[in-house]
Amino acid sequence: MKKLFCSLIMLFPLLLFAQTKGKNDNEKFEPIQLYFVMLVKGPNRTQDSITAAKIQEGQMANIGKLAKEGKLIVAGPFMDDTNWRGLFILKCQDAAECENLLKTDPAISSGRLTYEVHPWMTGKNCLFK
Repeated sequence: MKKLFCSLIMLFPLLLFAQTKGKNDNEKFEPIQLYFVMLVKGPNRTQDSITAAKIQEGQMANIGKLAKEGKLIVAGPFMDDTNWRGLFILKCQDAAECENLLKTDPAISSGRLTYEVHPWMTGKNCLFK
């Protein structure tokens, strides 16, 4: 399942390019590197419900802040109950900036979530609107 998901992620920019090519043949594909972050259940999930709610509230505030700054392009939870809890797509200068931004997330800093970071390529004109 994980291999299939990773394969689809790798093919996604090509599919987007194919979709945008027909829309405006004069529009040139401009690659942009982003960072795909898979949020995974962390080692510390023993918080009481009040603490977990405060962590969630802090996480949502941080998501809003990063989105407003233009650093967070996509964020959202998965709707099934697996170890994969959600994803971020971040616009950063490099992997170090990405790591620093992730450390500002209360769900990550509390150990409730952990993550995998993957540099990801797409086209400037293929981003979500």
